Amino acid sequence: MPGFCIDNQNGNMKPVKILIVVTGTGVYPGGKLRTGLWLSELTHIYDCSKKRGYDIVVASPKGGDTPVDPVSLKPIYLDKLSKGYWNDPEFLDLLGHTKSLDEVSAELFDGIYLAGGHGSMFDFPDSAILQTLVRKYYEEDKLVSAICHGVCGLLNVKLSDGRYLIAGKKITGFSWFEEGLAGRKKAVPFDLEAALKERGADYRKALIPMTPEVVVDRKLVTGQDPFSSAKMAEIVINQFNQ
Repeated sequence: MPGFCIDNQNGNMKPVKILIVVTGTGVYPGGKLRTGLWLSELTHIYDCSKKRGYDIVVASPKGGDTPVDPVSLKPIYLDKLSKGYWNDPEFLDLLGHTKSLDEVSAELFDGIYLAGGHGSMFDFPDSAILQTLVRKYYEEDKLVSAICHGVCGLLNVKLSDGRYLIAGKKITGFSWFEEGLAGRKKAVPFDLEAALKERGADYRKALIPMTPEVVVDRKLVTGQDPFSSAKMAEIVINQFNQ
């Protein structure tokens, strides 16, 4: 049933409410090289959720403006769907006025989605409130999803028993080889692929770089790169109806 999911507490159908988290970081250290949200990693999940009548809240660690990575706006990466949203004043206003995670921490959501872009490498991993929200949703058997560099937001999440959430989980995220193709190996603060493995994750990646790859481990869904955006959105939406 579009727009609804099963309430785990009573088995009844209820409106789906999803929290989408985006970065608030727009430049790399030094202030010369711009970064931010990778646009398609938000637009596809946003569009799928909107069409199904979901209650969507877009938030960032500190709230306010969401910078968009200029590379994601180049014609080679800007697909038709994302281009439409980039030209939509209402959507741009949403990006300019995200809620802070503190503002939404008391709200009840059915799932959380961490959008990527290199900016998320700087404000996702050490966000205590983001870690708390992810742990809470996961332990309540709610959907936890992240794409590309958004997977950084899962790195330091510990469960109530002290174990890392991603330990032993099948997971993907932007690979180190892809980081080289993007020309960002010297700019990023760490190697995401290596960091995931160090946390004990069962890291998976596509045989061909820069192609769609989505990994599902029960209620944990991760996408490898921007090219996974459409497939990721489809799979995340389907998870709400299982």
